[in-house]
Amino acid sequence: MKATWNNLIIAESNDTVVIENNHYFPANAIKKEYFKESNTSSHCPWKGEASYYSIEVDGKTNKDAAWYYSKTSHAAKPIEGHIAFWKGVEISE
Repeated sequence: MKATWNNLIIAESNDTVVIENNHYFPANAIKKEYFKESNTSSHCPWKGEASYYSIEVDGKTNKDAAWYYSKTSHAAKPIEGHIAFWKGVEISE
């Protein structure tokens, strides 16, 4: 699977985990130079506390376009430390 934004592949993996129609990419599958930590967080009742990255490519920023759970509840352990995308990031094979 590939995650693309602003015409650039920002993550690629054959080992994504799909939960709630979102592909969660392993942390080592992202191109870290395009990801900037965000202060944004949110809470999911069954997954836990999510943190966010903003994505920066060619001078453009997609604020909070990626999220991850550094520590999950027991039910969501398969996605712990994995990154998922939204806000116009295209996921394709």
